[in-house]
This record gives sequence, C-alpha cells and structure tokens, in this order.
Amino acid sequence: MTNETVFTYGAPQLKFGTGAADEIGFDLAQYGAGRVLVVTDPGVAATGGPQRIADAMKAYGIEAAVFDGVRVEPTDASMRHAVEHARETGPYDAYVAVGGGSSIDTAKAVNLLTTNEGDLAEYLNPPVGAGRAPERPLLPLVAVPTTTGTGAESTTVCVLDVLDLRVKTGISHPRMRPALAVVDPELTMSQPSGVTASAGMDILCHALESYTARPYDDYERKRPEQRVPYCGANPVSDMWAEKSLSLLSRSFRKAVRDGDDRQARTDMALAATFAGLGFGNAGVHIPHANAYPIAGMVKDFHPDGYPGGEAMVPHGMSVSLTAPEAFRFTYQARPERHVRAAELLDPRLDRPNDPAEHLPLAVLSLMRDIGIPDGIAGVGYAEGDIPGLVEGTMKQQRLLATSPRPVDEESVAEIFRRSLRLW
Repeated sequence: MTNETVFTYGAPQLKFGTGAADEIGFDLAQYGAGRVLVVTDPGVAATGGPQRIADAMKAYGIEAAVFDGVRVEPTDASMRHAVEHARETGPYDAYVAVGGGSSIDTAKAVNLLTTNEGDLAEYLNPPVGAGRAPERPLLPLVAVPTTTGTGAESTTVCVLDVLDLRVKTGISHPRMRPALAVVDPELTMSQPSGVTASAGMDILCHALESYTARPYDDYERKRPEQRVPYCGANPVSDMWAEKSLSLLSRSFRKAVRDGDDRQARTDMALAATFAGLGFGNAGVHIPHANAYPIAGMVKDFHPDGYPGGEAMVPHGMSVSLTAPEAFRFTYQARPERHVRAAELLDPRLDRPNDPAEHLPLAVLSLMRDIGIPDGIAGVGYAEGDIPGLVEGTMKQQRLLATSPRPVDEESVAEIFRRSLRLW
C-alpha cells in the first residue's frame, strides 16, 4: 500500500453576522419548504428566540412548529422522543435547529430517522452500534447555534449518551451535515459565563486537536468508497484551526468576563465556526475520546450556568479536562505543530525550557483564568474510576484513529491519572 495523496473537504453553506437569523424564512423558501419543525431545548425556548424565528417564516408562506423537548447533553432516550414527535406531527419539508450542540445534534438524529428506516442504535458508531449508513437523502437542515463552541452546525456528527451502557458515542455520515449554518452572534449574548467557558473550551480543543491530528498523507491509500469525513490534518483544515486559535487568543477571556462585549462575542462565534469547518474534516482525537466517558459516567457534578436537576459534565468541559496531558503525550509526534499552536493561543506566554510543555502550559493558564475545574477529580472522579474511563475511551476508535501517536489502554490510563489534578 502507498500513502494517501487525497484529502477531502466538506462544509455547509454559511450565513454569518448580526441579523442573519432574521433571514431564515427566505433561506428555507429557496429549498421549497412549506412545513418546518424548529428543534430546540426548554432554556433556549424560554428566550422566545425559536418562536420568533418560526413566526417570521409566515411571511414566506411557511408553516413552522416548535419542538422544545431537547435534553441538554442528549441521550438515546431523548433523541428517540424527539424522533417520535416529528413522526407523529410530520411530515416536514425541512428542519431548523436553534440552540447549542444538543439541539443541533438532536435535529440531525430526527432528520436521519424520519427519512430513513431503522432504529437509532443501528446507526451508532462501532463498536457501540452497527454503523449503518443512511440509504436515502435527508431533508434540508438549517443549524442556528446560540452557543459558541460545539461546531455542530458544520459537522457530519451527532453525539449522545447511551443510557444502558453509560457511554457517550455518536453517529457520523456526510449526509448528516446541515445544509445551511446560520451563525448570528446576537443569539449568543445571553449565554451564561459558565456556558461560555465550557463551550469555548470545545472550540479550543476542536482547533488544537484538528491541528495536531495525524496528517492525511500518513494514512494508507483509500479507495473512494472508504473515504470518511475525518480524513486527518490537511492544508484547508489547518488554515481554519490557526485562525480560530488567533481569535480565541484575543477574545476568549473577555467573553467569559463580560458577556455584553459584542466584539468578543462575535470573535467567539467566528472562532467556533472556523474550528468547526476545520475539525469537521480533519477530525479530533484523544481529548474528545476521553470526554465521552467523562460525561457518560458522571456522578454528582452540577456545573454553573447549566440547567439544575440531573448531574452532568458539559461536553466542552469534559473535553478540556485531559487536554493538557493529552498534548504532552502527542507532542513527540508533531513537535512543531504543538509549539505553533501554543504561540497562536497565547503569544505573551514565555517559552518554557522544555518545548513539550509549551502547549500544556498555554491551555492550563486559560483553564484557570476562566474557571474550568481542576482536572477530572474536580468533577467527581477518583483513581478507582480510571479503568472504567479507559474502557469508555477505547470504544471511541473513530476518534483515536486520528491521534498523531498510537494510543493503547496503558497510555490512556496514564493520561487520566495525570489529569486527576492539573494544578
């Protein structure tokens, strides 16, 4: 086998800027949509934004209903509930997701399972599910993020907790990518500080993981039918990651400190978009693979700014908690990339004597400044939980394959051990 010489790139149509959400009715009319379901969660619905978007569609002859039953950090049960609602109240010509990654991912699942046969479990990524591919085209999905972080508006993936297995996994297929991403920074102004911090760490890890990912030309040559959305770091994804890191450098701390800073909010929305356009093609690796069991096995942690009630570790937070140690581990595979990423993220940081420490130190400095918990112990895990966490990580082979350095159970366990406390 020879090395790969081809990389692929895909992205939704994009509309960005203040007021962009006001034009969704016009945009849907271009697809010939006459009946639309707006998918959102109770918290976002309470702001009135989803209903305003639905009402504005009337001017274009579109009938729109609002489903506000999305669960923050969705589960297989909550996604099945949303699918059943859409089946019972449909058919629809298109879907609009308004909210964070939870709403957008739920809308992707709804779109998949109202256009294709089968149960949710059949489509989950192996080894958790069968990895079934959709046989029929999906309907147009317009993704309207109200948080700055997930990048779900750009990607082919939806993520969920499988309750019986206590594991987080996903569904991935190119047909699940939204047709249009509408990114309106005005919709993010009410995002609480804790949500801004957690979701922002998701942006950061998207950019860092795609930038340090295994290069596309390091893989064996694939046949056309073998190509997957995550093809490894490539020149196009690198460009988006670098720009995202530069925006985060100047605005992340500002957005957490002052949610009314419109320029910082705009920068964060643009950084999230850029990072999504990058990692949605290059892929992510160890921090995201570790994040799935951290979130899926949560005990009794309740983060600031998120709905009360059930315990949860928000996705961006869970991704960040092992990131410093993961980048220490991957440094030797791509030293120059790790140093360059640190320079983009924190140009003012003094260079350490050991260049392997440069990126971990830059990430740790940011985490402390914005109030991320001190390692996995800070969200309730102890040494005895590590075997279970490792088991959950090793199920994420789609992500681990993108690591620039081979990963086994021992190396993952050491990353978790070193991440119990970070400072």
